[in-house]
Amino acid sequence: MIELIPAIDIIEGKCVRLSQGDYASKKIYNEDPVEVAKEFEDYGIRRLHVVDLDGAASHHIVNYRTLERIASRTSLIIDFGGGIKSDQDVVIAFENGAEMITIGSLAVKNPELFLNWLLTYGAEKIILGADVKDRMIAVNGWKDETTKELFPFLNDYIKKGVEKVICTDISRDGMLEGPSIDLYEEILQEYSNLYLIASGGVSCMADIRALDKAKIPAVIFGKALYEGHISLKQLNSYL
Repeated sequence: MIELIPAIDIIEGKCVRLSQGDYASKKIYNEDPVEVAKEFEDYGIRRLHVVDLDGAASHHIVNYRTLERIASRTSLIIDFGGGIKSDQDVVIAFENGAEMITIGSLAVKNPELFLNWLLTYGAEKIILGADVKDRMIAVNGWKDETTKELFPFLNDYIKKGVEKVICTDISRDGMLEGPSIDLYEEILQEYSNLYLIASGGVSCMADIRALDKAKIPAVIFGKALYEGHISLKQLNSYL
């Protein structure tokens, strides 16, 4: 059964969502992300994806205190991303309660450092973030496209030990238009043992059921929850 991973995106310590990574589209859903995380936990959610959007647009982690508050006040398994650019950032993330970290931009810009973290902390704790637009990798909070194609990028890192990948289709993120199931199926046809986490576009329970039917291991979703298109009660059969 597919693993459900709600997302909490943070700007200035508040729970927000963007559309297609556009910071100008910011909408605040709760002043206190801890309240949101506790509600998730009360309904049986076990896993959480936390993104430091201030960090993603910066050169270091910014909202680590919010991470610490969520981790210390819930028992949720947290994977954390955004602004992890140095050894110190990795230490800060783990010391403040992250069980796993997601690395996207740095895996593109500094493969040597990323692979060092993969070796040091292990494939269970390091998730590769593959943010794509028209099958090209994007970095820096999705502001910049690269010349790297998705499949060669994945292939290189999977050969070097990556086991978990969050793949976000930027064009669908926050748009409530449905996930890129064809893309995820194509990835799993190529890498059947990959723990692939789909991200972007989930709009309703039918999308989650379709991802589950396609045997996608896990899904991250946020806006559909916050906008009321999916209720926590509806998720019971998957928890």
